Amino acid sequence: MSKRKPHNLRARIERSCRALLATNHVAVVNIDPSGQQVLVNWKTCKQIRSRQIVDAVCDIPHRWTIYLSVMCQKPNGEQYCKSVEVAPQGNYLASHLTDAIEATYTELRAQCNQIHVVASGWIAIPADLTLEETQAGAVFEAVGAWRQVTVAA
Repeated sequence: MSKRKPHNLRARIERSCRALLATNHVAVVNIDPSGQQVLVNWKTCKQIRSRQIVDAVCDIPHRWTIYLSVMCQKPNGEQYCKSVEVAPQGNYLASHLTDAIEATYTELRAQCNQIHVVASGWIAIPADLTLEETQAGAVFEAVGAWRQVTVAA
């Protein structure tokens, strides 16, 4: 007769929370210079306000995919973005996420023409997936990244 694995409540709760986040397509969006941070459904671009989902994002370490972007506007009105996607190795709590991406984020901002910079931000998804540029642009537009005060040079 084979032995069964013992019941592990913590692993069961983690699996349940990850399934909840995956079915709701949850992403954490941070926008600078306003410092706005919201939870959104990255497929529908709608804001999420469920306490259960917030707890699932914050209380459990996840393997994150982070899409960093700097939104720029030329003097003639043409808008463009410089973006990069990173996937830090290991599982991180949401509170430790900024430590994991700080170097890449500042390097990306330094590569841009500071006169053209309108805003910058990142989209963190608690899953191993790749976010397309058009989808990321729609998420940034939904949270109002382009409608911010211009960053002082």
